[in-house]
Amino acid sequence: MAKTFRNIVVDGLSGSIGHLLTVRHYKAGHTVVGSRPVFKPDREFSPAQRARHQAFREAAAYAITAKENPLYLRLAQGTSRNSYNRAISDFLHPPEVLALDLGDWRGGPGHVLRIQALDDVQVCQVTIGITDDLGFLLEHGAARPVGALWWEYTTTATCTGTLRVTASATDLPGHVAQLTKALDP
Repeated sequence: MAKTFRNIVVDGLSGSIGHLLTVRHYKAGHTVVGSRPVFKPDREFSPAQRARHQAFREAAAYAITAKENPLYLRLAQGTSRNSYNRAISDFLHPPEVLALDLGDWRGGPGHVLRIQALDDVQVCQVTIGITDDLGFLLEHGAARPVGALWWEYTTTATCTGTLRVTASATDLPGHVAQLTKALDP
């Protein structure tokens, strides 16, 4: 595939040239000349390909409604991508909870838990859930941001015994990522 900038030969050309070449112009100002894609009507898609197609359909549906979001508009300014592209990319890349730091867990109120969460656009919310060994929810609440990637949650209840602490991060499209740590007495 050839790329060209301000070339007199392809200036003004767009689309297919015969059955051999395709010319595309991009927002960044460059033109790409490549071979014409060939799609066979009887091709079979693998389950992974069908899942990716479905994910992209969902991402496109989300991007139609989210492209006017001021955050996506701001991120697209000055780039070759538009807000619709940014919204699709955000939908296809869910958040991650990278770390859950329990510090020197004492099980009492006032203990600070630190959570490291990352998303390609924005982590909107981080929550903490503390459950006992039977799965009963002992405490649940929202963490507050304290830096670029870090969030903090201060416990309010006394939680002792065998526990599971789960940190959940949510991004703009609503995807949730979780990280759980078990605590034995």
